[in-house]
Amino acid sequence: MKSFVWLIAPSLLSTGLVLSAVPLSSVKRESNLPTVANKFIVEVDTLSSIPDKRDLSPHEYLYEVLKKRDVSFEVNKEFNSQGLFVGAALTLTDAQDATSLLNAPGIKAIRPVRKFNRPVPVKQHVVTGRNDPAIPPDSQSTHILTGVDKLHAEGITGKGIKIGILDTGIDYTHPALGGGFGAGHKVIGGFDLVGDAYDGTNTPIPDSDPLDQCAGHGTHVAGIIGADPHNDFNISGVAYDASLSAYRVFGCEGFVTDDVIVDALLLGVKDGQDILTLSLGGADGWTESSSAVVASRIAATGKIVTIAAGNDGSSGSWYTSSPGNGIDVISVASLDNTVIPLQNATVGGVAHAPITYFLTFPLEFTETLPIFATSNDTTVVDDACAPLPPAIPDLSAYVVIVRRGTCTFVQKLSNIAAKGAKVALIYDNGNGFAPISVGTFPAALIQAADGEFLVSQFAAGVPVTLTFPQTGGSTNFPDPAGGLISSFTSYGPSNDFFFKPSVAAPGGNILSTLPTTQGSFGVESGTSMATPFVAGSAALLFSVKGKSPSVGRTARTLFETTAKRVPSTHTDGDPLQTVTQQGAGLINVFDAIHTTTIVSPGQLVLNDTAHFKSPQTFTIRNTSRSVKRYKLTHVPAGTAETVTPGTIFPALGPVPLTTAAASVTFSQTSVTVFPGQSITITARFSLPRGDASTFPVFSGFIQITSGSESLHVTYLGLGASLKNKQVVDNTDFFFGVPIPAILDSIGDIQEAPTNYTFTGGDFPTLLFRLVFGTPTFRVDVVDPNIKLVGTLNSRAERHGGPFFTFPRPHNGGSFAQVKVVGPLAEFNFVPRNNEDDNAFNTLALQEPTFANGTQIPNGSYRFLIRALRVTGDAKKEEDYESWLSPIIGVTP
Repeated sequence: MKSFVWLIAPSLLSTGLVLSAVPLSSVKRESNLPTVANKFIVEVDTLSSIPDKRDLSPHEYLYEVLKKRDVSFEVNKEFNSQGLFVGAALTLTDAQDATSLLNAPGIKAIRPVRKFNRPVPVKQHVVTGRNDPAIPPDSQSTHILTGVDKLHAEGITGKGIKIGILDTGIDYTHPALGGGFGAGHKVIGGFDLVGDAYDGTNTPIPDSDPLDQCAGHGTHVAGIIGADPHNDFNISGVAYDASLSAYRVFGCEGFVTDDVIVDALLLGVKDGQDILTLSLGGADGWTESSSAVVASRIAATGKIVTIAAGNDGSSGSWYTSSPGNGIDVISVASLDNTVIPLQNATVGGVAHAPITYFLTFPLEFTETLPIFATSNDTTVVDDACAPLPPAIPDLSAYVVIVRRGTCTFVQKLSNIAAKGAKVALIYDNGNGFAPISVGTFPAALIQAADGEFLVSQFAAGVPVTLTFPQTGGSTNFPDPAGGLISSFTSYGPSNDFFFKPSVAAPGGNILSTLPTTQGSFGVESGTSMATPFVAGSAALLFSVKGKSPSVGRTARTLFETTAKRVPSTHTDGDPLQTVTQQGAGLINVFDAIHTTTIVSPGQLVLNDTAHFKSPQTFTIRNTSRSVKRYKLTHVPAGTAETVTPGTIFPALGPVPLTTAAASVTFSQTSVTVFPGQSITITARFSLPRGDASTFPVFSGFIQITSGSESLHVTYLGLGASLKNKQVVDNTDFFFGVPIPAILDSIGDIQEAPTNYTFTGGDFPTLLFRLVFGTPTFRVDVVDPNIKLVGTLNSRAERHGGPFFTFPRPHNGGSFAQVKVVGPLAEFNFVPRNNEDDNAFNTLALQEPTFANGTQIPNGSYRFLIRALRVTGDAKKEEDYESWLSPIIGVTP
């Protein structure tokens, strides 16, 4: 039986470091595992060099190894794709048995099976008809932003290219998606790997029909790639003549495990897909998950693999998503569309233009109503934050005008509702014109100038009225964030410092297909929408350049070097958006296909200060028929302060940017390249000045121009050493009490030695948070008198020299001579926590057993946790953070 529960529980925090502590009562002792208990993907290496094993299949050899080591196992799935991945997904009776395989000949890798939730768009709306105000006024504006419209005009539409979509399936009955399935249709094939009823916890029931009419996500993705033109909404896919195949990896609800994703990836390769696209994933921070590894290997063969970068932008930097972390895949960020369809209110009683309010659909009030301002002072900072005074009349017959500020919108609306208010407009105080959270109350935000005008007229006694037209009130309001990276896009880089995301594509407010059972068309937002856009762009590239592996392997570099740089704001003088969120910029597939200059590589990773690589080289090749003169210039992007100053905590999104920039010198600032020739340039970087404690990630572009042609190489580096970044949270910020901590049987902090009976819920729970990823996180049971001072124990008594050990083999090192009583858990490549849905971890010792299931003898012990800092040496005690718990008694 399992001896512990690994819990990643939701917190009550939303954003920022200014909210109150989370009560300990919110910590529930229940399982919410990031990995599937006791389930592993075991990869088998070549057997040709193993004596006497050449007559066995790889799987036969694997099972022979397991049986010889008395490992009890169940085979869930076999993988046999030579050159990509050979192995099996196994459920072991005991997770600790996995460690017995690590040094077995022929076993290449053992990875836990991860879970990925079914993708949910950041924003979604089912449109009601051609006049639905949610439809962007120019349905093809995304094509104009990226040059797709020009390629369509040239007749380039992706014909002859096969794209596999790993998602919720496709409603291929949709008229815009071909209306059928199989040869002769747009959706030519695919497979349902899971079935409708699959939710991640049950056994998949596969079949050959990938139809989806319950989830819808994959159908929206399919329309972005391949919707036929001349439909009711006059939209078309990026590569609408490409052939699609649907690999359904999600049921109607729940999550998927990455053994299913690996299976689908390999099936797509077997079926001959040219491109595989995955609008799915989860925050991971590392390049090591099985699905990321397999996706990367497929991309390295010359297939193009596009994967969503993730929608965790609010969680800040170092929070990349897998399987998009795959080293050779194209990880895709989202760019907001350029306009927002909003609503206008008509002003009466005084001459004034209609007032735009931030809602997609009109407020449902048909009568004309007078206005009432809760304050005549347009500078008041806390308007309606307190209960309104008795002098305020019944507000039920008014549109109430309230100023933004100090307290929540819901609190303001609750106070005016207590006076009978039924509808309100809140005017901005300078924080920005954007959607607001109003609960169920009918209210919306208006711009500051409009609010100040209404209040001034009310104060002057002018009988101003407002009307909310139910039709004809839609307005195409310029999106203040239009053309910028969507705020929800996850920030990189990965913890092991890989360049993520790769490029951006339109993903905010995208109109596409939905299942016919769900309204047929809808507007959705997310990196899920940007990813198929790049897959469609890749199909256009293949259709022009051919499908050779060399084209596929260089596609990401081509897209990166021809992308368009994206600013951080629309304010002149503000820096370009950090590369850790925009990647190399907004894809321009027209330029990618038509450029006659080839630059490689497309990305330069300078690493951290401990591993800084100042000299970097790249090559410029002229494929035209004329001599070209190139000019090289340095264009810095914003430097992302990834850690909040004076703290150990990540800076939440939008991550603050500074203009501190690296300096670059070139071996040549201008070069002449003859037709068919190439030249190599050396760029030498110098670190920017800055506060290393904020772990600033600097980035930018080396611009290469010749006439009207402009390309760039993108770079990023860290102005600090990763090994100096604290991993484990040892503050009292989150809970109001210092952590790590042991919670006793009633959920209180254990301060003194405590005995536990392990009956009736009487067991200890380890509570901790990670503020950065760690390659190895380990919990051991140790003797209570261990000679160790934890690096995170502020009041620990020093007993002498520390000592360490692991159950995994280690050759020498500063801890090799020391024993532990037994291991409780070890996790590798663990992501950090955030402040929202992955806020803290618990390890609940529900039964007094070690990780291998054996009984912990009665007695007194401590828990020892250790986390290896990034780039640390696993053999060196000083590269680990450690914490020693109070004494825990195991009693009958």
